[in-house]
Amino acid sequence: MKTKNEWMQSVYQPATQKFPERKYNFKNLSDMEPEPIYTADDLKNWDAERDLGYPGEFPFTRGVQPSVYRGKLWTMRMFAGFGSAEQTNERFHALLKAGQTGLSTAFDLPTLMGYDSDHPFSKGEVGKCGVAVSSLADMEILFQGIDPEAVTTSMTINSPANAIWAMYIANAQKQGKDLNRVGGTIQNDILKEFIAQKEFIYPPAPSVKLVIDTFEWGPKIVPKWNFISVSGYHIREAGATGVQELAFTLADGFHYVEKALERGLDIDEFAPRISFFWDIHNDFFEEIAKLRAARRIWARQMRDRYGAKNPKSWMLRTHSQTAGVSLPAQQPLNNIARVAIQALAAVLGGTQSLHTDAFDEALALPTEESAAIALRTQQIIAYETGVAGVVDPLAGSYYVEKLTDDIEAAAMGYIEQIRMMGGVEAGIDNGFFQLEMAEAAYRYQREVETKDRIIVGVNEFVQDAVEVPIQIIDPAVEELQARRLAQVKRERDPQRAEAALAALRDTAVTGANSMPAFLECAHAYCTLGEQMDTLKAVYGIYTEPVMI
Repeated sequence: MKTKNEWMQSVYQPATQKFPERKYNFKNLSDMEPEPIYTADDLKNWDAERDLGYPGEFPFTRGVQPSVYRGKLWTMRMFAGFGSAEQTNERFHALLKAGQTGLSTAFDLPTLMGYDSDHPFSKGEVGKCGVAVSSLADMEILFQGIDPEAVTTSMTINSPANAIWAMYIANAQKQGKDLNRVGGTIQNDILKEFIAQKEFIYPPAPSVKLVIDTFEWGPKIVPKWNFISVSGYHIREAGATGVQELAFTLADGFHYVEKALERGLDIDEFAPRISFFWDIHNDFFEEIAKLRAARRIWARQMRDRYGAKNPKSWMLRTHSQTAGVSLPAQQPLNNIARVAIQALAAVLGGTQSLHTDAFDEALALPTEESAAIALRTQQIIAYETGVAGVVDPLAGSYYVEKLTDDIEAAAMGYIEQIRMMGGVEAGIDNGFFQLEMAEAAYRYQREVETKDRIIVGVNEFVQDAVEVPIQIIDPAVEELQARRLAQVKRERDPQRAEAALAALRDTAVTGANSMPAFLECAHAYCTLGEQMDTLKAVYGIYTEPVMI
């Protein structure tokens, strides 16, 4: 049998003399250019036992569970939240009725930034990009009629994560639920806020301290809860390549591990509850290889560098979401196809949970119809394509295995570079992440503008605009929230609320774990803004340095 080089020289190159390769940018979104063909010659240093293994076994390249989807399909967890708690609760029930198997909560910008709905900075933003939650009263309405023991809930919240999580737990306690049976995920990844999304409040050090409080408290009180979802999604949406997303996200995860170890926590107690969240973009094979490489890097580093002994500590468990940044406003119905391809890549890459974007998200929050189409996309993949019947069906593909190796190597190069500069917080301070992502975003945009990269309906195959119905948020939500907040403050026990906020302040001063104080603040109906302002008085407010 010919070697790859012999075939290239004797067959492929002469063929291209007659039929030249088309003028097309074959590079993936991480600027890696694939070769025309892959053979066993590309895997000479590859060892199936060391680099592939079996599903459910180290290094987990093929998945963290032995049966993957033959045993249990991925959780279809659609991201939802808009307007008032009543409106989002209605959407939650509609999604569950349509077959969704887990909830994922989107909060509005004031909530994400730690402001109450009646704060002057909240004006015009209440309920616009998610649901408004300012106190336990909102949380009670938001999850009315939903059993927290039966339905797992994910909440995308970061700077105010401790307070929002405490409200959710307090709501479960008021319902008489067993916290040992309450499951879900709080995003709680503050480092990626400094790197990408910019919804930070306090400086990095005290912000990370609050995260580690959840590492310490969570496994003892809510053992089925994932108290962090280390998020590459927002890093990718901010312009990073797939390799940068992978590297920067894992570096964040390792940073949290190191800070937890510095506090004296047992790695095998907290590590099994760390989860991850990835962006699944358009380059099909790159995204599959990225998820496979992510599991392998995490497993090797957790076992060999950090000394974790429990195999569950080596498992990288992940939620994925199709890439909102890839969905243009032009010809929005084309986005249905993009989302389907991205979702298929996430499934073939072995995600445990998946959100599929609606086709109209470049225009507004999804309508009920567009959200239903997005959910049906997952259900069609699950029940009609056959891809869930075989575990890691692309394993052994010359191209997929080589690409997995290449992405792992490139990501580890970044991770070692970050370690050499002093870690993630040092990289935030010196602008490393900003500059890397800015260069990647500029390169991508330049390729689009020069048509080196074709985006259907944007820079090629363009047609007249197509109008689709969009979701409009009623501005009356702001008035409703203001009235509810006033009622909460009027009816709560003022002495209990004052004492709870004083106890929260003490945790910031002394360095004690803040979660018991946050939980008492929730039960005392302290507002989100009151709690965040209490900590601002001790921690201060972070201002991002200007990079020139």
